[in-house]
Amino acid sequence: MNVLIALVPAAALAAGNFLVAAQPGCVACNAWLLAGPFVLALLLLATLPRVPAPLRPVAAAPVADVAEQGALGLLAALQAAGRLVDFLEEDLAAYGDEQVGGAARDIHQGCQRALRERVTLGPVLAGAEGDAVTVEGGFDPAAIRLTGNVTGSPPFRGVLRHAGWRAKTVTLPVRRGQDPRVIAPAEVEIT
Repeated sequence: MNVLIALVPAAALAAGNFLVAAQPGCVACNAWLLAGPFVLALLLLATLPRVPAPLRPVAAAPVADVAEQGALGLLAALQAAGRLVDFLEEDLAAYGDEQVGGAARDIHQGCQRALRERVTLGPVLAGAEGDAVTVEGGFDPAAIRLTGNVTGSPPFRGVLRHAGWRAKTVTLPVRRGQDPRVIAPAEVEIT
């Protein structure tokens, strides 16, 4: 880039010198008028600080793509640790309750471990199920769902049926170098 910045004006100056001041009988004069701007450009190029190349902005992944990759990464972790996708996609009609129960315990343990390694959860509301609670005005309806006989305006008094879940911390590893839509690779046993 610096070479281009230096040589383009030098070429323009040399062309102007040739057109305006060239003398047919003086070879040294013509050489000086034509080569001088290029020599000056090269000297400037050697002594002036380098101009960095312009930075090209890197396009950030759209928010939906980042969120989708995070969800797929968590699903892949749950599949790897507990084979959750296999379990959910399996037709359980052919199996007895005892077989399903035994498989569910292993899946539960693996998925619980994978989830706890990546997400720290806490309750939305403190308290145990069955406790009496008061929901004050200005509550977040996305965090607290009112059910039953909901009339009037807050404060609402009721019974906690589920404390809800809120993610306190999330650490999902970025799965670089692989298709994020591949939840679990196909396995081929070579015989």
